[in-house]
Amino acid sequence: MAVPKRKTSPSKRGMRRSADALKAPTYVEDKNSGEMRRPHHIDLKTGMY
Repeated sequence: MAVPKRKTSPSKRGMRRSADALKAPTYVEDKNSGEMRRPHHIDLKTGMY
């Protein structure tokens, strides 16, 4: 069974967990309709990319 040789320091543990946080989705204003939409996603109302 694999067992760690050394105790993981709080700093190293924090660096490992730094990517676990949830990020709020980003939105951009649509040039045609002026509504907010996700970048690189199709606008559901107009069908434009």
